[in-house]
Amino acid sequence: MSQENLPSTSALEAHLGFWLRFVSNHVSGRFQALLEGKGISITEWVALRTLYGQSGTSHSELIERLGMTKGATSKVITRLEEKSLAQRRLVDGRAREQMLVLTAAGQQLVPELAALADENDAYFLGHLTEPERATLMAQLQEIVRIHQLKSVPVD
Repeated sequence: MSQENLPSTSALEAHLGFWLRFVSNHVSGRFQALLEGKGISITEWVALRTLYGQSGTSHSELIERLGMTKGATSKVITRLEEKSLAQRRLVDGRAREQMLVLTAAGQQLVPELAALADENDAYFLGHLTEPERATLMAQLQEIVRIHQLKSVPVD
C-alpha cells in the first residue's frame, strides 16, 4: 500500500495517554533510582508506607490495600523481614493469625523515603502552582474514581 493510500491516523503525540505514560515512566524511573540507592524497591516502598503508623495490619488487609496476589504480597513481606524492616506478630499467641508491623528501623526509614518521594515530585512538578497541582491531582483522582481503579502502582 502506498503512502497516499494509507488511512489518516492521529499522531502518537496527539494522544493524552502517550503523554501520561511518557511522564509517568520518567517520574517512576527517577524515584525507583532514588529508592534503589537506599536498597528498597518500589513495591517495598508501597508496602512500608502502607504499614507505616499502623499498630498492625493483617496479611489480608495488606493484600487488599496493595491490590497484589497473596503470593506476591508474601514475597514483599519476606523481603522486608530479611531487611529487618517489618515483622509478623502472632495475634493472641495464635499461629494462624498474624499482624504485620514495621520494626523500629522500618518506622525510621519511611519518613526518609517519603522525603525522596516529595523531592521527586518537586523535581518534576515543582514548576506548577498549587492550584495547578490541585487541579491535576483532582483530574487524575477523578479518572481513578470513574474507572474504579483499585490496584496500587507497585512497579
